[in-house]
Amino acid sequence: MENEKTEIKLMPKIELHVHIEGATSPQTYFSLAKKNQVKLPCNNLIEWKKYFNFTDFNHFIDVYGMAVSTIKKAEDLALIIEKFYEYQEQNNIIYSEAFLSASFLVETFRNQEILEAILFGKQQGENKYKTKINLIPDISRHLPETQSKVLELAIEGYRKGIFIGLGLGGMEVNYPTNLFTDTFSKAKETGLRVVAHAGEAVGPESIWEAINDLNVERIGHGIRSIDDENLIKYLRDNQTPVEVSPTSNYNLGIVSSSERHPIREMVDNGLNCSINTDDPEMFSTNISTEFELLYSQGFSLKELYQLNRNAIDSSFIDFDEKLKYHKILDEFKTSYNNVF
Repeated sequence: MENEKTEIKLMPKIELHVHIEGATSPQTYFSLAKKNQVKLPCNNLIEWKKYFNFTDFNHFIDVYGMAVSTIKKAEDLALIIEKFYEYQEQNNIIYSEAFLSASFLVETFRNQEILEAILFGKQQGENKYKTKINLIPDISRHLPETQSKVLELAIEGYRKGIFIGLGLGGMEVNYPTNLFTDTFSKAKETGLRVVAHAGEAVGPESIWEAINDLNVERIGHGIRSIDDENLIKYLRDNQTPVEVSPTSNYNLGIVSSSERHPIREMVDNGLNCSINTDDPEMFSTNISTEFELLYSQGFSLKELYQLNRNAIDSSFIDFDEKLKYHKILDEFKTSYNNVF
């Protein structure tokens, strides 16, 4: 068992659902607040860290908004992107598709500033760290008035090779997907890949709406799918990728801490799931912890490898790149098993 736990930790991993802002440490935000003279609701770093102990989803949104409000200069954005590369390498993640809270960025900076800062951060990260990251600007549901600006940014960044897709996140309640239908249609026409958070804080109807209104290619979270047999069948038959983030669901009270995570039922029903951290620094987790959690809940090592492979196959990279990451995983598995 100890050998298997070590293998889980060392296994090269792929992540499809992680927010760069949520992977940025409280220390970094605290330093940015001090540098940029942003008043936080806390007087010191210890209190600021405690502020991250969320009471519910709305509190989480408030904390998230306060954290990103410390980003006042383009150089701050470049910094957190570079640090994200470092964080992913430290956690043995060889490839990521990561969200950026673009609804905030477009209200704070000009598009050229954003793209130049992102490009600089990516170049610094790629030069220093052995991990690859593709970025997906994200529209916040509760800020629908920003969607046109985010789409404009996403298209411009896509044409420059900076972005790979367009996402939809934030509060599901009171902000249905039909508010964003035209925006997502235009994004797909341009060539952007599309994904939406759905079925997290709202039931399976949210997932149906993301599928029918936005024609998304992946579902973020999607754990409420188990409440609808017809939806389970649709997701299974179409092998629609579902990005699952167990610790996030527990911390936000979406899943009770006394319950086994519903990913067990999702996988048993043949759904195409991957394992992710969502906002690791805000939820005090990392990708190995997520895999270890599922292992503790009865997932076999073989199943965990398959969930990792699902992430490769569900990614937005081309066929040859997918083969490359499968080969890396195969070589690790072979070499590690030969050790014992």
